[in-house]
Amino acid sequence: MGSLSIWHWLLVILVVVLLFGRGKISDLMGDVAKGIKSFKKGMADDTADAEADDKTKSLEQSTETKVGDKVKS
Repeated sequence: MGSLSIWHWLLVILVVVLLFGRGKISDLMGDVAKGIKSFKKGMADDTADAEADDKTKSLEQSTETKVGDKVKS
């Protein structure tokens, strides 16, 4: 009694399609897909920025040690 049968799900889907229409549902799914794509792009950009910052810091540190060694000599 607690679970819904296939007929219940079909009725729910029919009501949703009648209320919102196929156009609105497909537009909504397109917006969701765009949001996911921009989220993934943002995560990739953050990762690339972090890697670039790490490379810059390591380059600066190696330059500082080289300059420090020359100053000591």
